[in-house]
Parts: sequence; C-alpha cells; structure tokens
Amino acid sequence: MGSDAKPQEGAQPHTTSGRASPPTLAELRRRMAAIPGRGEAAAERIPLDAELRRESLAVPPALAGLLPGGGLTKGSVVSYTGARSLLAGLLAAVTEDGGHAAVVGVPRLGLLAAVEMGAQLERLAVIPDPGPDPVEVAAVLLDGLDLVVLGLGGAAVAPARTRVIAARARNKGATLVVTDGRWPGAALHLDARIAGYAGLGHGRGRLRSLGLEVEVRGKAGPPRRGRLDLRSNSGRVEWARHETVTRAVEPADASEAAS
Repeated sequence: MGSDAKPQEGAQPHTTSGRASPPTLAELRRRMAAIPGRGEAAAERIPLDAELRRESLAVPPALAGLLPGGGLTKGSVVSYTGARSLLAGLLAAVTEDGGHAAVVGVPRLGLLAAVEMGAQLERLAVIPDPGPDPVEVAAVLLDGLDLVVLGLGGAAVAPARTRVIAARARNKGATLVVTDGRWPGAALHLDARIAGYAGLGHGRGRLRSLGLEVEVRGKAGPPRRGRLDLRSNSGRVEWARHETVTRAVEPADASEAAS
C-alpha cells in the first residue's frame, strides 16, 4: 500500500537497455493537441489571473485542509520533497476527477499505488526517461495536461528558465510539480515524511496504514503542518487526517490485511 510502503516493481515502466526511445517534442505536441477537452483550443487560451485564483486542482480531500485556498492553484508551480506516496495521491486525485496528468523523469513512482488510490491510467502519461532536457519535455506537456510531475534527477534549474516555465504554466492553466532538484521561485513548497506504520504487529500481519507528516510552505505566512494517514478500505487506499486518539492495532493475518 503506497509507493513508500511497499515497492511495486511490477507496476514500473520497463527501464532496460532495449526500451523504446523517448517521444520527440513534435510527437508530444501532437498528442497534447489531441487530448479531449483541452487540445489546441485550450492550449492557446490564456486564462485571466482572477480566474486562476478561483480554480484549484483536485487533491486528496485530507490534504486540502493544509493547502492555501483548499487546493493547488491551476497554473502554479509547486516544489516537492519527500515520500512519493503523496505524488501518487495527487496523480490519482486529478485523473479520477477527469483531468489528464503526466509523470516525467520519475521512473520509480509506484503506479500500482496510484491505481489503488483511484488513478485512471488512461489519463496518465508516464515518461520515465525524457532524455537530456526533461524541463523542455515538461514544458510541452503543460500545453495539454492539467498536472505535470517533473523529476529533475538532482539538477538545479536556472532562475531565468524557471520564470519562463512558470509563465507558461500560468498561461495554460496547468500545474507543475517539481521534485528531486532545485527550482527557484516555486509558489508553494510541499514536503512529506513517513511518520509511522500500523498493522504489522509483532512480526506478523501486513501493513494497514502509513502515516505522513506533511508541511506546506508558501511565499508568505507561517508553514502549515499536519499528519495524513493512508488506509486500505475494501481494496482502495484512502487518505484521512490523522486521529489524535488511536487504539492499538492487533496483529493481522493475510485475510484481514491491506496490500
């Protein structure tokens, strides 16, 4: 349960030397224009700043209370660090809500975990190896998608370039979440750290829940912090605000456990 709780190797894209070449930028542009509900008309439309302030991207409901305005503003750039489970949750929330998303340069993101959270894979593009310029690939995807998660592989992006990409995201009404690198000038910073597990008992059972300590920092105001729990419910992984009073969890056998 969750990409940080248990690696889901079978859900990962193939990364062997025989894999197909990354799509060209021209091919990506054609695909963006063909996406239903966005395409060329939406890609060319420039939303008003006031309109963007009214619109937020779908997020897990438990996370919404920690975010300014109750969500991630469409057209914004978010810097992310920490556990990948929250990234999977963002992708699940957007695609389940009918939006389109992409993951660029994050080959070890748990797609099975995202599916367990409700992700619709037909609305999710995965480019594990975007080539020498992942930022440009992400910039093209912003033309036609609602959410783009970009892994920088430890690189730092120059401020002049981040300003250009941020303006593009704003103009297209798409949200860019950047991880695994330095991105100056992000509107929001999210950090999620594993806070604990429940359900394993004394060497028995399987994981029932995963706790994350989440910190949200904007450009103004104090940070917001809270704990979220990922819990299995009838085969579905759900997000919940952490309860301050908890009961001890008895060891679980396989028939009761969450995956």
